[in-house]
Order: sequence, then structure tokens, then C-alpha cells
Amino acid sequence: MHLTRFRFNTARPGARRLLSSPQSVHAAVMSSFPDLLPTDEQTPRVLWRLDRNAAAEVLLYVVSPGRPDLTHLVEQAGWPAAAASGTPGWQTYTYAPFLERLDKGTTWNFRLTANPVHYARTKDGEPTKRTAHLTPKHQLQWLLQRQDAGGFRILGKPQDKQLTEHGDEYQAAVRDQRSLDFGKRGARGRITLTTVTYDGRLEVTEPDALRRVLTGGLGKAKAYGCGLMTLAPLG
Repeated sequence: MHLTRFRFNTARPGARRLLSSPQSVHAAVMSSFPDLLPTDEQTPRVLWRLDRNAAAEVLLYVVSPGRPDLTHLVEQAGWPAAAASGTPGWQTYTYAPFLERLDKGTTWNFRLTANPVHYARTKDGEPTKRTAHLTPKHQLQWLLQRQDAGGFRILGKPQDKQLTEHGDEYQAAVRDQRSLDFGKRGARGRITLTTVTYDGRLEVTEPDALRRVLTGGLGKAKAYGCGLMTLAPLG
């Protein structure tokens, strides 16, 4: 497995066009793997996420079985002149050594962009329909419901740091909610998604399960920038 990071040059029109549609970013990411065919049903899972840290700092993270070639992204939405000087314009790291360090009981900072949904019916007798969670309370609850199966536990806050609102007892924040509406290539209808980003701290409870989350994703809409969790050392 590999972890890749690429920074968009947001001053370029090509970068702005790509960032306007998750479908465009998905297509660009999948084009980074010459051995993967779009019509291949056995295509390995490729996860990606956009971190919009500031207007001029938008980072693309990709977790993939193979090593990507992002030359086309550098030419369209990066810094081609800088890349020509000897740096490729992106960084790719072998992921296995990090994954092997995930011992039970270790604690990490985490970030996850996800599509928190549930199934509900609006009228009796109608089939259930996938519906987005729209409040931070329910969005956090969605994540908490998946921590046991995911091999992690969201850390709690010290008693003197807790407030009265739901969720304040956890070291996790829900931010950057986005309502996305975009067309899918080759499809008549449009796709609508609600995404949020979680930042917080977790403890590893089942290393193998958490490795599956980090390499296979969490939740729905993985093709559109959701599901990728990354970890970083505390401090």
C-alpha cells in the first residue's frame, strides 16, 4: 500500500475546475494508475481525500495498492516548472511500515472526511431511503457507532474540559460540512452528497480492524472523496 500527498496550485484555472467537482477529482485520481482500467470490476479500492486547510492550501491524499503517477495533475493543477527542476510535484510513501506500528493501546490524532448517512422512511409503509445526517450531534454519533467494528475508540475529554452539549465529552470535532451536487459522467441524473470532516484523537483497540479502515475506507461515497482516515502522532 502507498500513501500519496499532492498540493493543488489553487491560483491555476485547471486546479479550480478540478476542485469544483468530486467526479473530476475522482477521474484524475484513477488516471494516475496506468494499469487500472475504468471498466474492470476487480479494480482495487483507491481512497482519496481533499484537505482544504486554507484558500491557498488544498491537499490531495491518496491511499492505493499501487504507486501513482500524478504527472498529469502537476501539469494541470500543480507547479510544472518546479517539477521540471527535479522534484516530481508530489510525495508517495510506502504505507506498510506505518501500518505495522499500530499497536493496541497506542493513541493518535486522526482526520476523516465521511458521508454520514442513515436509512429512514418518511411515511409508514414506504421503503427506507438513504438520508444524510445534518446536525453535528448525529454526525458524531454516526462515527461513534462505527468505532468498535473499526478497531478504534474516540478518546474522551478530562472531566474539567467537558461542557453540556452532546459530544463535548469526546476529543473529536465535526467541521466543514459541505453539500455537494454534481453530475456523473455517463449518467442522466445528478449526485447529491453531504460530507463532513472529523478531527480528533483515538486509541487503537483492534489493530487489524483499524488497518482495514485505513486501507479500505469508512462509510459510503468513497469514490467521491469520502472514507479516507489518516493518523498522525500526538503533539
